[in-house]
Amino acid sequence: MTDGAGGQSGGGEPEVSDSLRTFGEVLKAFRRRAGLTQEEFAERSGYSVQTIAKIEQGRRFPQPEFVEQAEEILDAFGALRGAARHLSRQPGLASWFRQWARFEVTAVSLYTYECRVAPGLLQTEAYARAVSLSVPPLPDEDELTERIAARLDRQNLLATTRKPPTAFSFIVEQAVLERHTGGEEVTRELFDHLVEVVERHWNVEFQLMPLRQTVHAGLDGPMQLMETPTNRWYGYSEGQENGRLITGPKEISRLQQRYAKMRSQALTPEDSLGLLKRMRGAL
Repeated sequence: MTDGAGGQSGGGEPEVSDSLRTFGEVLKAFRRRAGLTQEEFAERSGYSVQTIAKIEQGRRFPQPEFVEQAEEILDAFGALRGAARHLSRQPGLASWFRQWARFEVTAVSLYTYECRVAPGLLQTEAYARAVSLSVPPLPDEDELTERIAARLDRQNLLATTRKPPTAFSFIVEQAVLERHTGGEEVTRELFDHLVEVVERHWNVEFQLMPLRQTVHAGLDGPMQLMETPTNRWYGYSEGQENGRLITGPKEISRLQQRYAKMRSQALTPEDSLGLLKRMRGAL
């Protein structure tokens, strides 16, 4: 879906990594040793043939429940559990977003502008599901579960107990919330969640860009900026089926100028919270 970071980047077929490929080969060897076809193994495990095929090809990250079932069904002597401990892919995140997601974990500051969907770090489970089911091709149930789990797991970054806590700034187009993605109930829950995050997390600054804004510095699209513990800045931009990590000082400077301008153009955090509450009350 974004995020990938903000909205729709969190999906996408994962690239095949050596560790995933190795796990797949080990699984295939034990399945054949047990004398089972993929169809027979699928019937015993409760997973689809497509899912098992993708795991064996190294194209799907095996969930812990799958590993445990495979261990028991295939009598794998702990080999599958051991191989799973060395897997090196973040399930549920698009391949182009994973490097940025790794950087996020230690970020000192993280700025996000979104004009498509609510940022991934602020989404509810129901909203993340609605976003995933809006954009073709539709995921199967396993892919959908992975995407949502990855999105919700990233939200631990918002915790004020981290040392030091990350300073977050979000600028979100009012139009994104007016879209009512997923329907009224999903939207009500999203509003309630946004209000709670803003009021409970002193390290989160949230601003809405109003529907009418005659001069807008963000017309080139969504963007993110990040400051590392060594005070180096990175940028990230995302589009259809791709994302780009931005490291050049000149490009970073341009993004910082645009983000600073948008901060002055958006509603203040106080006015944004008030508008959020009024929008929620109108539902």
